[in-house]
Amino acid sequence: MAYDYTPFPYVAPPGLTEPETRHPVVIVGAGPIGLAMAIDLAQQGVRSVVLDDNNVVSVGSRAICWAKRTLEVFDRLGVGDRMLAKGVTWKVGRLFHGDKPVYSFDLLPEEGHKYPAFINLQQYYVEQYLVERAQELPDLIDLRFLNKVTGHTDKGDHVVIDVETPDGTYQLEADYYVAAEGAASPTRKRMNLPFEGQTFEEHFLIVDVEMQQSPFETDSPERWFWFAPPFHHGQSALLHKQPDNIYRIDLQLGPDTDPKAEATEEKVIPRIKAIVGDTPFRLDWMSVYKFRCAKLDNFVHNRVLFVGDSAHVVSPFGARGGNGGIQDVDNLGWKLAAVLSGDAPAALLDSYSEERCHGSAENILNSSRATNFMTPKTPIEALFRNAVLDLAETHPFARKLINSGRLSQPCSLHGKTLQSGDHPLVGQSLIDAPVGNGWLVEQAQGAFTLLSIGDDAAPDVEGIRPLHIAAPSPELSRRYGAGHYLIRPDGHICACFGSADRDQITAALARAKGQSR
Repeated sequence: MAYDYTPFPYVAPPGLTEPETRHPVVIVGAGPIGLAMAIDLAQQGVRSVVLDDNNVVSVGSRAICWAKRTLEVFDRLGVGDRMLAKGVTWKVGRLFHGDKPVYSFDLLPEEGHKYPAFINLQQYYVEQYLVERAQELPDLIDLRFLNKVTGHTDKGDHVVIDVETPDGTYQLEADYYVAAEGAASPTRKRMNLPFEGQTFEEHFLIVDVEMQQSPFETDSPERWFWFAPPFHHGQSALLHKQPDNIYRIDLQLGPDTDPKAEATEEKVIPRIKAIVGDTPFRLDWMSVYKFRCAKLDNFVHNRVLFVGDSAHVVSPFGARGGNGGIQDVDNLGWKLAAVLSGDAPAALLDSYSEERCHGSAENILNSSRATNFMTPKTPIEALFRNAVLDLAETHPFARKLINSGRLSQPCSLHGKTLQSGDHPLVGQSLIDAPVGNGWLVEQAQGAFTLLSIGDDAAPDVEGIRPLHIAAPSPELSRRYGAGHYLIRPDGHICACFGSADRDQITAALARAKGQSR
């Protein structure tokens, strides 16, 4: 494999020899979501222990597509620039029907953003960067590898956690327990929580291949998707590039596939040759999978909180899994820190479940629609799909109906409990723009911020960071206009004001902290 899987060191935890003091937060799972959660809390002064039953990053590239909003969150956590430097930047996608190009699209046609629409970067790099960032915060993040959680008990005001290590077992106590163990979540199963949704019967083959010669007909990396390609009759195929000259190929195989038989070099190599011809390649990783779209009804169960795939799973089409999990972290981190510091009531955590259940339901809807378009279940669905693809070559209206995975976007929180007013921008995630020598998102996220654009400066309000821009850039003016915008720490606009009224701003802040309605 191209990546060097070096194990992280195991250190015997103090709980093996004496009882540990209660921890504010214990996070179970050291994947991208659990690590990001720990760093987010640490940057707000909250200590956590991260427990993982493994001691190495995830094997295989797994999640690779990281969206612009996710990169902005990673920027706040201290790894965004490193990811951008290593990742493969792309924004153009091309769709084919058979061997004919249908159309192409540009995900970020406007300039004036710090981060691109998407980068491709293997999950093992993301985990490595997050581990190294967490290790820079040793007083606030206690990383414990080869510490397997075998049980937990919610005592009402804290959680008791049973842990198994190579040196024996011990117990931990935590004010809050965050389950970030992935789709197979043992925590969710121990609690016997319903995980309702739909299982799709089609199998898909993921192959990562190393090729020194690009298969693209352009110097810029792109995302190519085929419906019924000539090299894979009657199915679908996806191709895009990752760092280290690794290319991700995703092939639909159908519901009657034998996964063990397909995940062999004898089966896979001829499929790859049918795509790349005589171009030399090396197999780096492969897997056959089928997937579910499912979610918990509630992400908050007293002192136990669910994030990422522990709370919701989607198909990989649209890159909504990892990106949705990072949006969970972005939403929960500031709320949990506010509750632990006494700056907000515990009921604020209910808004995490309200907002992210909404976000995950939206992701599941888009993911299910993409899967149904890609794999028609009836002759009528197939007729509709093929007619849309034929029309799209010459009729732009039909292109909006093609669905090869609506790529991840942050959901709107308009109308949810913490937001105030009916302005169209309320509930939206910030759209970046140049601000002086920097960028709007990097200056406005991470704390409650009042963005004031134009001559009218806002009054100082305790607990709100002012950001007054009297001479906005053309991009900022075009995207926001003049006015005042109260921005939550997770970059969502929770209130808009035409004029700066201290009482209105104070009331909107109280509502956003769950202190009033």
